[in-house]
Amino acid sequence: MSIINKAAAIGGGVIGAGWVARLLLNGIDVSIFDPDPQASRKVGEVMKGARRAYKQMLPGGLPKEGKLTFAKTIAEAVADADFIQESVPERLDLKHKVLAEIDTHAPANAIVGSSTSGIKPTDMQVAMKKHPERLVVGHPFNPVYLLPLVEIVGGEQTFPEAIEVAKEIYASIGMKPVVIRKEIEAFVGDRLLEAAWREALWLIKDGICTVEELDDIMRYGFGLRWAQMGMFQVYRVAGGEAGMRHFMAQFGPCLKWPWTKLMDVPEFNDELVDLIATQSDDQAHGLSIRELEKIRDDNLVAIMEALSKQNKGKGWGAGALHKDYTKQLAKLAAKTPVASKAAAKAKATKPVKKAKAEKAKKNKKKG
Repeated sequence: MSIINKAAAIGGGVIGAGWVARLLLNGIDVSIFDPDPQASRKVGEVMKGARRAYKQMLPGGLPKEGKLTFAKTIAEAVADADFIQESVPERLDLKHKVLAEIDTHAPANAIVGSSTSGIKPTDMQVAMKKHPERLVVGHPFNPVYLLPLVEIVGGEQTFPEAIEVAKEIYASIGMKPVVIRKEIEAFVGDRLLEAAWREALWLIKDGICTVEELDDIMRYGFGLRWAQMGMFQVYRVAGGEAGMRHFMAQFGPCLKWPWTKLMDVPEFNDELVDLIATQSDDQAHGLSIRELEKIRDDNLVAIMEALSKQNKGKGWGAGALHKDYTKQLAKLAAKTPVASKAAAKAKATKPVKKAKAEKAKKNKKKG
């Protein structure tokens, strides 16, 4: 169960709204600050998608949602929060301004997580004059309400205790916290993604394939393997009975071959942007972003549901965590007076079905 009593979200963009959705759907009250006049609408759209996905995970009914409050200032949002997630744009000057204000007004014991995709926490902590020791990077992946991974990174001033508390907080809302051992820009996930993205840009620019063909190669091939085993365990299996040592010996020499352009970057000009954007428009086949989000969420739930049934019912990888998370949510839902209309209707029909069965039994005896 969650150990958060009250949360604050600073920034309600795609990532910030995703955090809000995960927190609310765990029954946690959230106070959000975002100066965008469209913030309420945008967060509402994300909430619709999140509820839809969670109803697939919990057909018997969702937990009672936490209360969402839109604050007029950062000070108002963080005033009584014990967990704060900052998700403002990736500009260090803006991070400094926002984190300084959070630090000034938040309770001293509140953990502050930053959703930054690559800025080192040490570089952000300098703006926090009161309690820099409670800042951690809490880097999620989109959609935050479904994907469980969160990379936790501490800075030079971060207390080890703050990292441990952050782990407990994120785990309590169904996430998989992974502490990055050394502070480094872009952490681990985005470094891997950036390497693949860089190579992908060259493959498109050089006309080797289209964006749709590249995505097909990923989603019909190694993407499926990565989804349930990651990179190194997949390669261990690829090494056969001799395992990883054999794989390294067999494929190690190819690292010296000029196969990739990872150390070089194509010129990021209008021509390249137009090429990729046009191909991406063709790939979408007229589907809107909201429609694609629904497809993405349906696929993610289905994959995690399937993985939850593997390993003799114990679940495997993200599926094992998904299994535990849905159980946790179901317990929360059970505390809700009426879990759902469907559940209430099913409960109401049980006595009728039982009465019919007993009547049929009596008639059979008479006959």
